[in-house]
This record gives sequence, C-alpha cells and structure tokens, in this order.
Amino acid sequence: MMRRIAKSLGIFTVCSLFSSISYGDDLFEILQLALDNDPTLQQAEATYRANHENVIQSRASLLPTFGVGGRTSRITAGPTDSSFIERTDPATGETVSVFQPEHSFRPGINNHGWGVSLNQSVVNLANWYNLQSARASDRAAAVNLAAQEQDLIMRVAAAYFDVLRAQDLLDTNVQEEEAAQRSLEQTQQREEVGLVAITDVFDAQAAYDLARNTTILQQNALRSAYEALEAITGMAHPDIDPLRDDFPIEEVDGNLEAWEDQAEDNSLAIAAAEFNLQATRRNLKARKADHLPTVDLAGQWGHDVTAPIVSQGIQIGGGASDRTSLTLSVTIPLYTGGATSSRRRAAEYNVIAAQESLKLTKRQLTQNIRNAYRRVNTDVLVIAQRDQSITSAQSALDATELGAEVGTRNIVEVLRARENLYRALRQYAEARYNYIIDSLILKQVTGTLTPQDVIELNQWLEQ
Repeated sequence: MMRRIAKSLGIFTVCSLFSSISYGDDLFEILQLALDNDPTLQQAEATYRANHENVIQSRASLLPTFGVGGRTSRITAGPTDSSFIERTDPATGETVSVFQPEHSFRPGINNHGWGVSLNQSVVNLANWYNLQSARASDRAAAVNLAAQEQDLIMRVAAAYFDVLRAQDLLDTNVQEEEAAQRSLEQTQQREEVGLVAITDVFDAQAAYDLARNTTILQQNALRSAYEALEAITGMAHPDIDPLRDDFPIEEVDGNLEAWEDQAEDNSLAIAAAEFNLQATRRNLKARKADHLPTVDLAGQWGHDVTAPIVSQGIQIGGGASDRTSLTLSVTIPLYTGGATSSRRRAAEYNVIAAQESLKLTKRQLTQNIRNAYRRVNTDVLVIAQRDQSITSAQSALDATELGAEVGTRNIVEVLRARENLYRALRQYAEARYNYIIDSLILKQVTGTLTPQDVIELNQWLEQ
C-alpha cells in the first residue's frame, strides 16, 4: 500500500525536477503553475497536515508528561482600627497599656515553594490502539491527498483542452459564418438578375443568421473556457499551444483484464478504503480496551519555605522542607452509565460501514475501469468515422453546389450539405479531445496517472 502512496505522491517531485524547463503557455507549464496556485490542492494539503497532527496527539498519551510549578503567598493580619490594649507585663506583673496599630500590608509572613511532577501511563491499551487508528487514518489521508494531486492533473488537462476545443469550434463556426455570408451575397446577386426566387434569399439569410448566432455563443464559450483555466492557476493564459494535427489516435495498449489487475494494485480509492478499514478496526480494539484496567505512575518532588509566626515575641514554626511522592495507581472501570459500551457498539458499526465502503469501492472500480477502457477504444473508432464523414460531407457539398449551378439542386439542398460538413468538422474536433480526456481518465481510475503523462502529451503540442 505504501508503494501506491509513494508512486502517487511523485507529482511534486517530478515537477520540481523539470522546474527549470520553460515551454511557455503549454500544458506542462500550466500544471506547474497549478501545483503552486490551485486553491483546491492547497486546501487539501493543509487539511492533510492538520489531520496529521492527530498522530502526534495520540502518541502523546503514551509518553510521559513533565511539569514544573511554583507558588508564593503573603499573609498579613491586624485590627481594623488602631487602639490601646491592656496587657500584663510578665516580668513585673504590672498592667501596661500597649498601642495596637491598625492592619498594614507591610509586615507579613511570606511563604513560597516549587516542585516538579512526572506522570507516565504504564498500562493503557486504549491509548495504544488509538495511536494505531490515528496512524491508519493518516495513511488514508495521505492517499486522498495523492488522489487530489491526480485530480489536479485531470482538471488542468480538461480545462486546457476545453480551451482548445472551444477554439477549434469557434474557428469552424467562423468558417461556416463566412461561407454562409458568401452564399447569401451570391444568392442576392442572382435574385437581382432573376436567376433565383426571393425564397432562396430568405433561406440563405436564415442560414447566415443561424451561423452568426452560433459564432456569438461560441465566442462566449471560449471566454468561459479561458476563465476556467485561469481559476486554477490564478493567471491568465491568452495564448496556449494547440494540439498538433498528427496527434496519434491509438487503441488502449493491453487487454481489459490486465488493466483491471493494474487498477486493483494501484487504485488510490481502494488504498484509502483499506486504510480507513484498518483505522476503524483499531478504534474498535481501543473501545474494547476501555473496559480494561489502566495503570499509571506519578512522581512528585517539592520544596517549601514557610516564614515563622511570631506571637508575643516567640517564633512558632517556619523553615524549609522537602517532600517527595511516588504513586502507582490502578483504575478499574466498573460502570460509566453505559457510555463505554455504547462507544464500543458504535465502533463495531463503523467497522461494518468501512467494510461495505471497501466492497462498494472495489465494485465501482471494476465498473469505472471497464467503462473507461471501452470509451477510449470507442473514441478511436468514432474519430476514424468522423474523419471519414468529413470526406463524405465535403464530397456531398461539392456535388450539391455543382448541381445548383446547373439547376438540378436548389439553395436549400446546398445549405443542408454545408451544414452537414461543418457539423462533421465540429464532431471530429470534439471526438479528438474526448479521446485525450478519456485516456487520462483511464489512467486516473487505474491509479497510474502521473506528470509524466502530461510531459508525453505536451510533446504533441505545437510549440
């Protein structure tokens, strides 16, 4: 399991090794910026580090605690008001009048002391299992952080190619708009000399208006795609490298069974679910151990200094003293109102929930890997078919335009043929970008997606 984490956490390491390489606004450069500026990843990393402190806190319950304390006090006493009191002189036996001053803070008795204490848990199985549970939870959190890093690669790639997708669609829409405008102008000229009816002009005008409207919508879609990419890196990327026309479209390397085996060994989702199950099992042991006795050792050493009390000229008490104590205590929980048993039952249910979560994760992984595998291979077939449809649509448009010139076809048929061509062009562009994203999703589901995949994909961009 730890090998999975080590492989998945390599994103920062790999990117730092290539940090001196500058490609401009290409996919890898934007990924580097996203690693430093993406709020989602930064939040996930901070959350992981905060949760990691639970391990340290759980370990602290097994370690000794050492403290130092001190105290000081001052005691004063006296009457509220000054007065003369009658006293008998012990030497002469005579009664004398003695002045008794009112209470003052100046004369008094000062006491002070300090000491050290040491406490150590000797036997406490609940604390030990709590530490084991915290460690398993920390490993699950590390896997989830690695999954967030892989998700960042997917989000960057999806946002990057959404921009390229929107650019290609906009270019196609602009070409369609220009072709519709030329067709409208030609139809208007032919209508003016009486070669076509006014209805042909209306049809050409409607086609142009529709193409113009589509261009406006696609311009807004392109701006939205740029903003989505900017939201990840915090920087604008007005000019990114496009995908080369010779980008290879290939079927998935290997059969489905091999990919399923690979996913089972590398899936971050399964690793996280397994660590969560370990954590709940350790927590259950801790809750069962709450019923067991605990043994604690406590040691103290103190030094006290007290001032003597003077009464009628005689000093009473006072001086310095030391004290030490060493205590070994045994605590046997007998009855806590049912809270201990309730926590144990809750821990048992949490184990069952974690077991079912792991089972569900494995089933979903099988489903996701099969769907992703089929999508990539389907994309390959679709792209080949889309490419053929462009050739067919272009041939149909050429034949229809020729037929319109000799009078065997009308403007409506020409407009429909042109619409088919540009639809085929848009569908072909969509299919290429779908293939790229689906290929990355397949690797993400398998748990093998790394920055190296981005580097290899980056080589097919026009620098």
